[in-house]
Amino acid sequence: MKSELHTAQERGHENHGWLTTYHNFSFATYFNPAREQFGCLRALNDDTLAGGIGFDLHQHSNMEIITIVLNGAIEHADSLGNIQLISEGEIQVMTAGTGIYHTEFNHSETESAQFLQLWIFPRDKGLKPRYDQISFDDRAKPGKLVKLVTPDIKQQDEALWIHQDAFISVINLSEATNYCYQVSQMGNGVFVFVLGGEISIQEKNLGKRDAIAVTDTASIEIWANGFSRVLFIEVPLK
Repeated sequence: MKSELHTAQERGHENHGWLTTYHNFSFATYFNPAREQFGCLRALNDDTLAGGIGFDLHQHSNMEIITIVLNGAIEHADSLGNIQLISEGEIQVMTAGTGIYHTEFNHSETESAQFLQLWIFPRDKGLKPRYDQISFDDRAKPGKLVKLVTPDIKQQDEALWIHQDAFISVINLSEATNYCYQVSQMGNGVFVFVLGGEISIQEKNLGKRDAIAVTDTASIEIWANGFSRVLFIEVPLK
């Protein structure tokens, strides 16, 4: 098993006033040649939007875009005709494919909203754009791994799906408990991201928003030093 620690303090950071964002990988004005991507995971952005503000109409293409709302709610509208509210504990998937235009705004006029946005390269270019979302918070019981995203519609298991051999899951761990994550597909790497709390992996301690990139293993042993919420982003490395 090989691993590389990504501390929260190492992330790229931008504060635009209306938007505060942290980047695990090179993005926008943040460039780190050692942190361009992790396999097919191109971006992991930790965004906080001020009340009553958001992203005006913009375009994406040839990317699987996953949005996980951590606090508040995001108003979404796109060129496919979708008008949706994505609330805390919900996840959204967009296949940008041949091209999709959308807007993202904070639903509240006064309170900030916080969300993660992941970009994953698809297997193929030129795919038909699509949209989907689900709620997962009601399934997040302590010690139970909740699948958020799987590779295709046949493997959904109450999860969304994307055009890539990638798996995204979340787990809540009680204090002084352990969990063994099993890699779903041989050869995949796992980017373990701590949403909250404190965990240990291979004698490395990780706190809130720390991450560790793990490769060359079939399983990952995790110890929770306190109540913790952990996100697993498993992706092909090539």
